[in-house]
Amino acid sequence: MARTGHPRLRRVAVALLLLAPAAGLLWVPLYAGAGPRLAGTPFFYWYQLAWVPGCGLCLLAAYALTRDHPHR
Repeated sequence: MARTGHPRLRRVAVALLLLAPAAGLLWVPLYAGAGPRLAGTPFFYWYQLAWVPGCGLCLLAAYALTRDHPHR
């Protein structure tokens, strides 16, 4: 099956998917506050914890975009 999509656009998408978790976690002033709370947990902690599956999803999407053959 032929791949669709521009190769350069695919590389840019992969780069953004790989940089998003780093940017989201390294920009500390974004999540340095205590509020809003989620089930009594300060925002600082649950924001970081939310990135755990978020990073996995970003890596999975980047991997899927770089595969040579689609999954059957």
